[in-house]
Amino acid sequence: MLVAHAAGLALAGLGVRQAFGVVGSGNFHVTNALVEGGARFVAARHEGGAATMADAYARMSGEVAAVTVHQGCGLTNALTGLTEAAKSRTPLLVLAAEATVPRSNFHVDQPALAAAVGAASVRVASAETALDDVARAYALARHERRTVVVNLPLDVQGLPVDDGARVRPAAATSTPPPPDVAELAALLTAARRPVLIAGRGARHARAELLALADACGALVATSAVARGLFHGSPWSLDVSGGFASPLAASLITEADVIVGFGCALNMWTMRHGRLIGAGARVAQVDVDADAIGRHRPVDVGVAGDSAAVASALTVALGGRRDAPAGYRSDDVRTRLDAGLRWRDVAYDDWGGGGRIDPRTLTIALDDLLPAERVVAVDSGNFMGYPSMFLSVPDEFGFCFTQAYQSIGLGLATAVGAALARPDRLPVAALGDGGALMAAAEFDTVRRLGLPMVVVVYNDDAYGAEVHHFAGGEPLDTVTFPDTDIAAVGTGYGFDAVTVRSAADLGAVRSWLDGDRGRPLLVDAKVAAPQGSWWLEEAFRGH
Repeated sequence: MLVAHAAGLALAGLGVRQAFGVVGSGNFHVTNALVEGGARFVAARHEGGAATMADAYARMSGEVAAVTVHQGCGLTNALTGLTEAAKSRTPLLVLAAEATVPRSNFHVDQPALAAAVGAASVRVASAETALDDVARAYALARHERRTVVVNLPLDVQGLPVDDGARVRPAAATSTPPPPDVAELAALLTAARRPVLIAGRGARHARAELLALADACGALVATSAVARGLFHGSPWSLDVSGGFASPLAASLITEADVIVGFGCALNMWTMRHGRLIGAGARVAQVDVDADAIGRHRPVDVGVAGDSAAVASALTVALGGRRDAPAGYRSDDVRTRLDAGLRWRDVAYDDWGGGGRIDPRTLTIALDDLLPAERVVAVDSGNFMGYPSMFLSVPDEFGFCFTQAYQSIGLGLATAVGAALARPDRLPVAALGDGGALMAAAEFDTVRRLGLPMVVVVYNDDAYGAEVHHFAGGEPLDTVTFPDTDIAAVGTGYGFDAVTVRSAADLGAVRSWLDGDRGRPLLVDAKVAAPQGSWWLEEAFRGH
């Protein structure tokens, strides 16, 4: 058996069940071996889409996913999706063929590329070490939640592996000592209005964090990427940060203690620090000690797993106690029930003249679409509307590939999320810029037979730039003639509807009531007379 074949079989045996990619000569054999070993392979139309599909699949499934690419250009094509995954600490393997001879036109310094975007790198160095090398890469991805580029040199791929060689899974990491939570427990004991904010690193800790919140009378919130984690809790504020509703922002600002669990507490989640009230104490819990205090000074830091720390704190606090005066009061509960959601905030409708208000559009879609959904959102001026006006059932109902803030990732995100959660209706929310940038993957959606709803918030512009630079400067570089994106979708095999008012959404109802045999594209001609609320907030820091 040759190295390429052995490596693919070994990774499938270790637990890689889903792979994405664009196959060329350099990754042909390893990809076929993955499939032979039991993994499913999805051929994307571009390596950038493949990388983001794998990223989203890993986030929504909890598994290590893989993307396979050709040497050199295949890896550079995937680089934006790879960067997003690396910044998000997604457990992902990038199986990259490698041309190690400098005179090859495919030669680039692939380990340096990986390092430049924050990914780890492992090279399959020889036939003798091949199985150990891929096992080490898999363990790094799984146990340390890293994106790992596995470089597969072309000359090594063709070498024979000893018939008696067997993959030896890397040893599991040792159990860390119990975290020291005494200082943080004291802080929470004294708190009268505590708020716990969970981020990406705490998506596995819902039960432990809710128990802790009960024990200290806290309200709970999430960063945008962990949205849905506390769905159903009467004390949830939904999302903290630029997406936060006015009521949520007000209650967070009035907190006297804020504790971030697996959450960077960065400028987005804390609105450049404006959500931290005068005199509030701030604590941070993170499995990575170097992450504590990276974005802002904290009064207390605890290095440890969010679930383990939350459980230890609940024990230290003596279990449940009466909620302190202030938070978890009847008044706060009444306010949350009446006005937490953005859809409950009054607004002047911008619709008319053949354009629909994006809030009106999204509220109507929220009412139409089934509750069991997985929502993927691209980047742009529009993104706050689907992120906050579309409800989600839990943390596996919202896939937010925005660590790198690149437009064009949303459609591929929806594909990966849909495959990870086939029990839910996939909804892709895109701007017109991101939709057209990623249009090749409409073919992937259609080819896979995904019953996906793609909503394009079409303002014929890169809306964020239009509103950022709306000071009298020419905007010709960021505005475009009207594009019939519904016709583009039809050309790829979608059912499609153009929406200019709420009355046009009857076609969505008809599609939902039908067999959903073809995906649906909604080309929503949205009004955008001013920047979205979250964009205005974000630009304060630019």
